[in-house]
Amino acid sequence: MFRFIKRRNFFKTINFKIALVFALLLLITLEIVGAVFVRQLETENLRQFKSQVQIPTYVDNSLAEQLSTNGTVKANAQIKSILSEINNSSVDEVRVVDSKGTIRGTNDVNDQAIIGQKTTDRNIKNAIYNNRSYTKNTYDTQDNSRYYISIVPLYNSNSTGNSNQLVGVLYVRANMKSVYNTINSIMVIFASASLIAIALGLVIAIIIARAITRPIEEMKQQTQRIARGDYAGQVRVYSDDELGQLAGAINNLSIRVEEAQESTEAERRRLDSVLAHMSDGVIATDRRGNITIINETASDFMDVTAEKAIGSSILDMLQIRDDYSLRDLIENQDELTLDFSSNERDLILNAYFSLIQRESGFISGLVCVLHDVTEQQKIDNDRKQFVSNVSHELRTPLTSLRSYIEALSDGAWKDPEVAPGFLKVTQEETDRMIRMINELLSLSRMDSGTTRVDMELVNINEMFNYVLNRFDMILKKDDNPAKYYTIKREFTKRDLWVEIDTDKFTQVLDNIMNNAIKYSPDGGVVTCRLLETHNQVIISINDQGLGIPRADLNHVFDRFFRVDKARSRAQGGTGLGLAISKEVVQMLGGRIWVDSVEGQGSTFYISLPYEPYEEEDLWDDDAKA
Repeated sequence: MFRFIKRRNFFKTINFKIALVFALLLLITLEIVGAVFVRQLETENLRQFKSQVQIPTYVDNSLAEQLSTNGTVKANAQIKSILSEINNSSVDEVRVVDSKGTIRGTNDVNDQAIIGQKTTDRNIKNAIYNNRSYTKNTYDTQDNSRYYISIVPLYNSNSTGNSNQLVGVLYVRANMKSVYNTINSIMVIFASASLIAIALGLVIAIIIARAITRPIEEMKQQTQRIARGDYAGQVRVYSDDELGQLAGAINNLSIRVEEAQESTEAERRRLDSVLAHMSDGVIATDRRGNITIINETASDFMDVTAEKAIGSSILDMLQIRDDYSLRDLIENQDELTLDFSSNERDLILNAYFSLIQRESGFISGLVCVLHDVTEQQKIDNDRKQFVSNVSHELRTPLTSLRSYIEALSDGAWKDPEVAPGFLKVTQEETDRMIRMINELLSLSRMDSGTTRVDMELVNINEMFNYVLNRFDMILKKDDNPAKYYTIKREFTKRDLWVEIDTDKFTQVLDNIMNNAIKYSPDGGVVTCRLLETHNQVIISINDQGLGIPRADLNHVFDRFFRVDKARSRAQGGTGLGLAISKEVVQMLGGRIWVDSVEGQGSTFYISLPYEPYEEEDLWDDDAKA
């Protein structure tokens, strides 16, 4: 089967076609030459044969003379004698017929009985009647032989008064077997030579065709390798002719294509790398709006895999089919704000569209760049909320100040019972605004990174105890405290040395302790713990207050956020303490968070980076210093 397929494929090759065309041209040429040659050979042989079978003129005259005599018997004997003297191997039969159609003689000894009989040959009768010569080539089906027949009129040249009187005709029949045998022999020789020439020509044609098609075959194989992406091979250059120049051109083409492919591949890898590491999402489509390219960022935005996104419509992917069509995006590349927020995440994107156009102006697709503006939107909202909160927080004390000042201006300052109370409230509101402004300035410096941090190695056990002792002393000094509370300490026995800014971290502990005491019930217990992990120091402060609702846990450290706004403002809070505490802890490389169950109190946690030190190491450091 394989051989059959291979042989069948060979008949389709240019090698076979060139050899076939060459052989056909040679065959046609030989056939034409042979036909002309055989025709000319036959004509020339027949001409020579006819000249050989011609009866000499003196014989014709002698026979005409005998036909002119009156003595028939004597004349017939003379005619027989004359015919017997004719010695021509090509002549089979010679007959003499007088003008009346009577056969007077024949050289065929086996057919002497026809003498004296009337001839039945129509050609002889026509020659006598028309008084003209007649020649003809005939084929005898009985012996499969060809014959040449010649009928020549005989005239009486001795008669007085008329030298052109027809006295009879001479019928000559010659066998042309020798002529055609010679022609057939020559044809066999010519045919054999032609076959040999065709065979040799076919072999030469195959060799020549092979020499031509071998470079073409190699060039075909090289182009197939190029199509598969293999550019390593080279076409062998056999000569400096057109095929050699074509082979050199293919080799140059292979090198150029390889260089172009490497450049394209490098550009593709560079583009893939850029797309993969872009913080913006990129989506490219074809002219029908179906996605052809999507980077990982865009896939994350859309919460879909790249394989699933490829081929889908960009209108469905961006969920804008109800509001926009593909023509709208092509004609108006306006910026779109898309909200993909869900219960699990907040996501707001700005979509920028641009056209993919060829030099001819044909639009072959769209490119959509998705920019995540969630944080920016959040910052804008926080800024608006911050401005609103600041305005609100300042407006309340300013309104109170204005009211009390107007009352004092209206004469209340003269009342010794009312005036001191009004002035005290005015002073408290002024102090509150000063504290708020100072805290805002502190937050602003932290946000801009201009806050100075003085880091030092501190025994966190002693520092935490120092802060808690101050709150105990405040309770002891107050003769009539608004509420009683107890501070419970659960510290690790090992001294923990942490590198912090003492003043700022003291402010953090003060803020959290103030909130714990402020929101604890009368007689409550504030539990303070200090422990260490592998590389962290954990401080926790737990109160027994009302707790924080779960919905508010993520906003506790926001600026101006209060769980109980009316109570916090009444107690003089600004809503910035925990926000400042968070900024300070983050500046120190730590983390702060809260855990609370509504109705069961809250626990604030602070973790700081910690590297264990031995006491000898501390003394060594001091000595070196």
